[in-house]
Amino acid sequence: MAYIWVAIGSALGGAARYWCSELFTAAAKKNFPWETILVNIIGSFIIGLFASITEKHSSLVTFSSHAKLFITAGICGGFTTFSAFSLQTLTLLQKGKILEASLNISLSVVLCLIFVWLGYALGALASRL
Repeated sequence: MAYIWVAIGSALGGAARYWCSELFTAAAKKNFPWETILVNIIGSFIIGLFASITEKHSSLVTFSSHAKLFITAGICGGFTTFSAFSLQTLTLLQKGKILEASLNISLSVVLCLIFVWLGYALGALASRL
C-alpha cells in the first residue's frame, strides 16, 4: 500500500513541478535555470516543515506512516528536481559556462539548505504553540 501512496504523491508532485516550472520560466530569462532552483527551494522548505511538525516530540499533528511517505517520498520527491538540476548543470559545463554552472550548484545547495532549515524551524515553532 505504501508504494501506491508514494506513486500518487509523486504524480501530484510532478504535476505541481511542471506547473511551477512553466510559471517561473514564463517570468524569468531562460539564460539560467531559475525555475529549477525555485522549485527545489520550495520543495526543501515543504519537506523541512513537514519533517519538523511530524517528529515524535511535536504535538502539532500526527500522521500515519503512509501519509508521511505520501508527502515526503511522493509529493516532495516528485516535486523537487535534482535530476533536472544535475542535467542542467552538466549542460552548462558542456557549453563551457563554468561560472553559470558553479552559480547553479552554489545557489541550489546553499539556498535549499537554508530553506529546509527555515521550514524545519517554522514547524518546530508551530509545534510549541
